[in-house]
Amino acid sequence: MELQYPKLLQYQSYINGQFIDAHSQSTFPVSNPFNGEHIAEVTNCGIAETKNAIAAGQSAFESWRQLTGTERGQILRRWYELQMQHINDLATILTIEQGKPLEEAKGEIRYGASFVEWFAEEARRIYGDTIPGHQRDKRIVVIKQPVGVVAAITPWNFPNAMITRKVAPALAAGCTVVIKPAELTPLSANALAVLAEEAGFPPGVFNIVNTSNPSEVGKELCTNPIVKKLSFTGSTEVGKILLRQCADTVKKVSLELGGNAPFIVFDDADVKAAVKGAIAAKYRNAGQTCVCANRIFVQAAIYDQFEKSFTQAVRQQKMGSGLAEGVTIGPLVEEKAIQFVEDVVRDAIQKGATISTGGQRLGSDTKTLFYQPTVLSNVNTRMKVFTEEIFGPVAPLFKFYNEEEVIQMANDTPYGLAAYFYGCDHARIWHVAEALEYGMVGINTGMISTPVAPFGGIKESGFGREGSKYGIDEYLQLKYLCWDIND
Repeated sequence: MELQYPKLLQYQSYINGQFIDAHSQSTFPVSNPFNGEHIAEVTNCGIAETKNAIAAGQSAFESWRQLTGTERGQILRRWYELQMQHINDLATILTIEQGKPLEEAKGEIRYGASFVEWFAEEARRIYGDTIPGHQRDKRIVVIKQPVGVVAAITPWNFPNAMITRKVAPALAAGCTVVIKPAELTPLSANALAVLAEEAGFPPGVFNIVNTSNPSEVGKELCTNPIVKKLSFTGSTEVGKILLRQCADTVKKVSLELGGNAPFIVFDDADVKAAVKGAIAAKYRNAGQTCVCANRIFVQAAIYDQFEKSFTQAVRQQKMGSGLAEGVTIGPLVEEKAIQFVEDVVRDAIQKGATISTGGQRLGSDTKTLFYQPTVLSNVNTRMKVFTEEIFGPVAPLFKFYNEEEVIQMANDTPYGLAAYFYGCDHARIWHVAEALEYGMVGINTGMISTPVAPFGGIKESGFGREGSKYGIDEYLQLKYLCWDIND
C-alpha cells in the first residue's frame, strides 16, 4: 500500500496517547476483499486493554471538559483540516481494507470530516436555559454538561464516517471516547488516531481498541460503570444485546440499527429522476448501507417503463477493484455476506421472481466476493427480499396500485430507519411523508445523509440522532439549578 504519508498506516491500538501492542502480543489479520490479499496483522486487544482505555478516558475527562467550547472546537477544526489534507491516503486505506471504489471512499472521507467541521462549530453553542421561577425568591437555571467517558462501537461499511459522526459531537461536548472499530476495517480508525494526535487531542481523550473478539470487548464497554454513554451502529440483533448489557449501569445509549428502506415511485413521478435516485440509493457501497433502498415499489401504470430504464442503468454499473478508474461497485466485504445475498435471490426465484439482470457471482470463481448488480421483477411479499435487509447489490421491484396499499406495504416491517419516494402531487407528498413510519424520508431524492440534519431511526432501527444541532445532545446531560436568592 503506497501512501504519501506512510505514518497513517498503523497496526497497533491507540490508548492514552500511544500506539501499543496487546499484553498477549496477539494479532489478527486484515485482508483486501477485492482479492483476498493479506494487508496487515493488527493488535488484538482484550478486556485488560479495554479497561486501560476506559481508565485513560476517565483520567483525561476532567481536564478536557474544563476547556472552553472554543478551545475544543479549535482542536476539532485542526483534525478536520488534517483529514482533508490527507484525503487521498485516507481513501486509499479505506478502499483497500473495505473494498468500495476510490472515488466513493473519497466521498466518505469528505462526509466523515464534515461532521468534525460541523461539531467544531457546535462546541461553542451548547446553550442552557433560564426558566421563570415558581416562587418569587427562586431562580431556575438549566445547564448542559458532558456525560463522561463515551464508548463508540462502529461498523465496517463506513469505517471512517461512522467514527467521526459519533466522536466529533462527543469531543465537542467535552466527553472523552473509547472506540471499538469493526475487526474487518481497523486501519481507517488507526489513521484517524494519527491525525487526532497531530491535531492536539491530549492523551486519553481519543482511544482505539482493536480486537477480533468484539463480544468480549463490547461487553466490557457496556458493563464498565466508568463508561456513561454507548453509541452503536450495527445490526438490530447485536444492538439488542448491547442494550441489555448496558441496563445494569443505566447508561445513556444511542443505537443506529438495521433498516428495510422502501423506495416508492408514484405514477406522476419523473421516471428518469427516480431511476437515478434509485441507483444512488440502492447500489452505493455495493448495497451495503443501512439506508439502502431495500424494496422498490413502483405504481402499476409506470412499472414496465421504470423496470426497463432501471435495468438498463444497472447494466451500466462497472464492477472491479476499487482502485481502478471508472469502477462504481466493489466487492462485498466477506464470504458470508455474499452467501446471504445468494440465499435471498435463490428464495425469490423459487417463489416466482424473474431476474431482469445479474443474479449471480461475477465470473466462475466461487471464491470471488463480487455479486452482479441485480434487478428482480415479479416479486411479492412472501419472499425474503421483502422482509430481510439484503445488504447487497440486489433490487427487488414490487408493483402497487394505490397510495393506501403502498403505505401499508412500506410500513410492514419492524424497521424504521429511512424511506424514499418520488412523486409530484403536493398533497400526496405531505400525506405520504407523514404516514411513513421512518425516522428519515427522502422526497424526490435518493441521498439524504448530511451533517446538518438528524440521522437516525425509529422502531427496531434504534433511537438517538447523529448530526445536526440535535446530535450533540446525545452526549450531554441536563442539570437543573434552583437558586434561593434570599439565602
